[in-house]
Amino acid sequence: MRRSFVIVLLLNLTVCALSPLAATGATNEELERRLNLITEELQKLKNESAVSEPEYKSTYGLGPAASKVYGANRGLSIGGYGEGIYTHYVSDQGSKKDTADMLRAILYFGYKFTDKIVFNSEIELEHADEVFVEMAQLDFLLNERINLRTGLLLLPVGLTNELHEPTLFHGVHRPFVEREVIPSTWREMGVGVFGKLARGLSYKFYVVNGLDAEGFGSTGLRGGRQKGSKALAEDLAITGSLAWSPMLGLSLGASTYLGNSGQGKFEDADVFTSIYEIHGQYKCRGLELKALAATVEIDDHQELSSALATDIPESITAWYAEAAYDVLPLIVPGTTHYLAPFVRYEDLDYDGSDESKTLVVAGLSYKPIPNVVLKTSYRNFDMEEAGKTKADELNFSFGYIF
Repeated sequence: MRRSFVIVLLLNLTVCALSPLAATGATNEELERRLNLITEELQKLKNESAVSEPEYKSTYGLGPAASKVYGANRGLSIGGYGEGIYTHYVSDQGSKKDTADMLRAILYFGYKFTDKIVFNSEIELEHADEVFVEMAQLDFLLNERINLRTGLLLLPVGLTNELHEPTLFHGVHRPFVEREVIPSTWREMGVGVFGKLARGLSYKFYVVNGLDAEGFGSTGLRGGRQKGSKALAEDLAITGSLAWSPMLGLSLGASTYLGNSGQGKFEDADVFTSIYEIHGQYKCRGLELKALAATVEIDDHQELSSALATDIPESITAWYAEAAYDVLPLIVPGTTHYLAPFVRYEDLDYDGSDESKTLVVAGLSYKPIPNVVLKTSYRNFDMEEAGKTKADELNFSFGYIF
């Protein structure tokens, strides 16, 4: 409606502009010049008002939906993702009941002030009734090699913490190793730099508030995340990553997190915490391979265990490997749909124990279009929870990005 009104107005102005010229015997050249100016304005208006589907691609290591603002024109950008899950426990579940959960409904709000200054945020509605700010960062895009970032930042540790949109990973749930050992989704307040060092080689380096060791538990660091909510910053930490794509389809990376976690709460215990992680992915003609390995070290774990009255591990090592293959082109040549069976093996080892905790996940991922995914997966646990063998699960989910 607004566009039609503006076009009519411009046409009326055209008539008004040309009529006096014609009455005074203006030259054809002048009439043509005025008409060309009006035509250019009409074309500009048409281009600005046209609605086009954005190109969904990862920018600066973020997910495609989270990257939307970087490809937009000036002003507001809106994106998002979501996922709903049904879980059926297929072995001894104790007091657990089957569940249906609208796990996440996310909105990305971004604002491009200029080509150099960009705000990006992620607002999460979790379990249909809990609201969180997952990310709120201000970028100053200086050049390809070095850019500045500050705010509530997703830490660049592991594969899934930044790339956690449901169309980007197999399985109804994110990898267990990247939930319990690398405590995804993990965000803290901080400031840092990022950019490209060379073709195919990018980096990130942030200074953030440290973890809070008071939240550590027998399974690791997850409870120590402060999430930007009145975060204690007596102890700071550094985190960084390198990502390298040496050839089409192959990506390799490494990351680290180093810092004290005591936050002044424990006498003579700084609780220095370190994470080292490496990963790789390969995609070629429907084949997808992924692997990740991580190690965690927690200093002063004995003092911390005594203070918290729980067994805090001194070290955790973990890894997983995953394979998937898009079989649909073999069945329906030329199809744009995607159907991939996958299998993932995960292994967690606490304090060098002879008995590792393992998890095998197998399932299917189906995408009728790249922005929508339907998944099913079976999780076979060989580990304990609350002194009992953790129940196996059959899961179904839907997910989307926009």
